[in-house]
Amino acid sequence: MDKKAKNILFKTYWKNGWIDAPQRQTNPADFEYAKSKSIMFDPLTISHDQCLENIFEILPTISMDKVATAFLSSLSSRRLDWRSSLASYFIAKRLVPHHYTQVVSGQSFGENGEETHISHTCGICRDLKYGIIGEKKYQNEDLNVLNFERIKWGGVRHGQLIYTLLDLQQLQIAEIPEPTAEDIEIFKNILDIISTSQPTDYPGTLEKNLSTAIKSTKDERKILIEILACIDILKPASYERPSRGKSDWTFVEYWRGEDKYNEEALNTYFGKYMK
Repeated sequence: MDKKAKNILFKTYWKNGWIDAPQRQTNPADFEYAKSKSIMFDPLTISHDQCLENIFEILPTISMDKVATAFLSSLSSRRLDWRSSLASYFIAKRLVPHHYTQVVSGQSFGENGEETHISHTCGICRDLKYGIIGEKKYQNEDLNVLNFERIKWGGVRHGQLIYTLLDLQQLQIAEIPEPTAEDIEIFKNILDIISTSQPTDYPGTLEKNLSTAIKSTKDERKILIEILACIDILKPASYERPSRGKSDWTFVEYWRGEDKYNEEALNTYFGKYMK
């Protein structure tokens, strides 16, 4: 990844925390440079149906082996953008051809009970596993903030149709090296920690335990766990379990330590590296 372009992207959104939207700005020459390196992009306007069509065009060009290799190669290098694509690939594989089908996704009401706002999403996307978020039309969508999150944390919007498209587009053009022995060792250590979890451990406990296996921040580990849950390696035995307090987990919320990891899913993606 071009370091100058990455720095331009990061300075647009982050300075010891998020930069407020009105204060975000990029020098035009810097923007053109970052765009030439496929790190920043012009705003995108695209319909739900075209977004879906583009995803289906990309999918056959990406092998499962490339996705697995990208994930593993991210572990020692901390190329979190490579890590992200595993979840996006899994989600894309579960999409079905369809047209946008509008359903209500949320409502707001005034003091007297009158409806003040109503939002919509695609019902077919919503009813797929984990509930994909598909807008009817993306108007001047800021792809740069999506790419910033992808590079900094490994993606925080898995399950949003527009993010799936961006993530796969970037993986398609990426040159991914073979995983190193260190990458494989890190992954096996992660699996060992999962397999020795206490039966009542919640995802938050697993996140803390993984700090000894991989050089990472708390947020990076949370996304790592979410990705493993998204592809069913961390698969709950039940979805009827209670949550603990306020949770912002998306895919791993119902996993507990007693579930360990799903060997079938592990072998599907990483079997050749587990020998």
